[in-house]
Amino acid sequence: VRSAFLHWSDLAPGKPINWKRQAQFNGEYGCLGDLGMHALHLPLRAGWTPRDVRAVLTDVFPERPDGKGGVVPCDTWDNAVLLGEVETDGYSFPLRVETKRVAPGETNTWTIEIDGTEGSIAYTSKQPKTLRWMEYELGKPQAWRVLDLGSESAYATITGAIFEFGFSDAVLQMWAAYLDELALGREGMSQPFHCATPEEAAATHRIFTAALESQRERTTVEIPW
Repeated sequence: VRSAFLHWSDLAPGKPINWKRQAQFNGEYGCLGDLGMHALHLPLRAGWTPRDVRAVLTDVFPERPDGKGGVVPCDTWDNAVLLGEVETDGYSFPLRVETKRVAPGETNTWTIEIDGTEGSIAYTSKQPKTLRWMEYELGKPQAWRVLDLGSESAYATITGAIFEFGFSDAVLQMWAAYLDELALGREGMSQPFHCATPEEAAATHRIFTAALESQRERTTVEIPW
């Protein structure tokens, strides 16, 4: 499984610093705290909690303009690549998570790719109408199939199916999910995919804290569950 949340906004070295890029205000997480939960939403909801993590964290621009004519340290991580091992149903598989604020050409791109022994499936917000999947058949070529989804969302909207679904639509879907869960409870929701939970948020902290230790020690760190 590969899951990522990427954007390029920090690629410009002249971009003035803000609170999110200074450890004294935002802690050491950097891009992990900024983008990481987005990349972990689906893996955690699927029950894919890694038992360990090996992290490679990168401070691409160690200093930035302060907006007042000077330069100050930019001491949080710009990019992160995490590799963990997930155990489920009697076997294990690698989970790769990427969160990057310096990813050329990416504008808040969310991606999930899942490879199996019988098929694969992939989705990215870079192509919001497109779902890709592949079914393996012995003796036949392996080729991706593509389905044009149109604007189909969990909660019905006035937007026609021939239009594209975007991040502004996703915000409205999140509001609808919150109100649905608030009014009817998690078990009574009209859609099965409930909002992120405090337990899932806590799980990201365990993973990110282990990632920081992994970077410091240059080693694989077990995650306490």
